Amino acid sequence: MRGRTRTEHAPRPAEFGRRAALAGALGLLAGCSGGGYRGPERELVIAAGESGGFYLEFARLLAAEITRAEPRLHCSAVPTEASVANIHAVQAGTADLGLALADSAEAAVAGTAPFSTPVPLRAIGRVYENYLQLLARADGPIRSVGDLAGRRISLGAAGSGAAVTGDRLIRVAGLAVQAEHRGLADAVAALRNGGIDSLLWSGGVPTQALAELSEDTPLVLLPLNDLLPAMRSAHGPVYAQVRVPADAYPRISGQSTIGVANLLVCAAALPGDVVGAVTRVLATRAADLVPAQAAGTQYLDVRTLIGTASLPLHEGAAAVYRVLHG
Repeated sequence: MRGRTRTEHAPRPAEFGRRAALAGALGLLAGCSGGGYRGPERELVIAAGESGGFYLEFARLLAAEITRAEPRLHCSAVPTEASVANIHAVQAGTADLGLALADSAEAAVAGTAPFSTPVPLRAIGRVYENYLQLLARADGPIRSVGDLAGRRISLGAAGSGAAVTGDRLIRVAGLAVQAEHRGLADAVAALRNGGIDSLLWSGGVPTQALAELSEDTPLVLLPLNDLLPAMRSAHGPVYAQVRVPADAYPRISGQSTIGVANLLVCAAALPGDVVGAVTRVLATRAADLVPAQAAGTQYLDVRTLIGTASLPLHEGAAAVYRVLHG
């Protein structure tokens, strides 16, 4: 055979398949700093979260890095009520990407409450850990979840993942409470002026709005780890024990609580080249995607991005991860 030594062998048919797959995946990774996406120019919208929370800050950083890395993708982040609202936006096509708690995303795929039918959702990556943060005034009588019986508590905005998780939490605790669904800013103001007795927030640590509240209002963070076994028994291993660091908030002691992963999700029909471009940014620009206020809550790492609970990865994301993981 011309051009070959006697010790060389022509690739077997199976090798052609593997090489083609590898070349295609490497193509998805190529040009991560100079624009690897070669499709038509398009807008890309990330449904994020409330002002003052981690979702929106992270989504804005991600949108800026996607636009910088992929000049043909014009990405922006929009404020929302968070997880449930974001999933509905992705489903309706008013957003291309959304941030969602893993428990809300699993409920969407399964078509269980608060979703009436299954949503064909796919994961792009696990981006960071959310901490359930249940706060009460330090000058009041509440020191444990049991003390919330009959009390006024905000369980997160109506379209948020905190509302889903909070409803589950109160149910497994066997409590009857006066539940309200306020946005973060409204809940913070109500706790400050005594309009509610407690608020539940699910987000990164520290959350700016809560840090600002703790500066002028003495607060206690209630332990939730005792409810973890019941939460896992009722809803599966999507929940984990985490700890809010002692120095996360001014004048608030650290506390064991419940964590749930935050996922970047999309519709199953989102084109693979678009998803691959977004995945490249997550995997290669992690250091630029950590909000300044973060306290070790990020999961932007090649080894953990694929930990998307039971939610299947979009094939465009999986192709990129196959290259990175081998």
